[in-house]
Amino acid sequence: MSALILALAAGAVVGLALGALGGGGSVLAVPALIYLLGFSPVGATTASLVIVTLTSATALSAHARDGHVRWRTGLLFAAAGIGPAMLGGALAARIPAAVLTAAFAMVAGAAALRMLRSGPAAEGAVSARPVRAAEAGAGLGAVTGVLGVGGGFLAVPALVSVLGMRMRNAVGTSLLVITVNSLAALATRAGTVERLDWAVVGPFVGTAILGAWDGKRLAAKVSGHTLQRIFAVVLLAVAAFMLIDAAR
Repeated sequence: MSALILALAAGAVVGLALGALGGGGSVLAVPALIYLLGFSPVGATTASLVIVTLTSATALSAHARDGHVRWRTGLLFAAAGIGPAMLGGALAARIPAAVLTAAFAMVAGAAALRMLRSGPAAEGAVSARPVRAAEAGAGLGAVTGVLGVGGGFLAVPALVSVLGMRMRNAVGTSLLVITVNSLAALATRAGTVERLDWAVVGPFVGTAILGAWDGKRLAAKVSGHTLQRIFAVVLLAVAAFMLIDAAR
């Protein structure tokens, strides 16, 4: 199967995840870029940041129109992560590929298990908790920079479990966090972006953006708790695969 077809298919899946779940784009994009399209771990994480930044910004606009973005909490969460994201991005190139892959898998697995253990989020209004939002945002920013992820697969669990946000609002707000953190991490990798294979990354981005719109429509038809469990199961499966591969 040609690289173009694989990129188009993988992009559609990544976009669907981002649009419906508010995260999971990078945790799916990075393995696809490595195992299907032949990118190195560092190249895959950089390409993933480009893909997820553009797709998340598109999906964010759709969720914002429906009032599912908590701007104050999201901006505080994201702002606290900008510095750590840039520092992590600068350190990423110095980490061995096997270590980077294993770390990615363990972080994804931990986030999945936390979401599977948590019950449905409360449906009432939630007020921002500045200190907790800033602490969670800083930790997420560091992970974003090192692992080349937008952070939605960690932002959603944090917004739901740590800040008590409703799942649908967490999905929309996480897209704001992803966009800001991805841009910050990408800024530290500006010198490597021009070496990406744009014949692959371009089509990947295109179908991811289209998939994000379909994901948004799917999210409107499925309960928040169901989305939460789907998200967790997908994360756990991908984490297990990558951890096994890193151990070889």
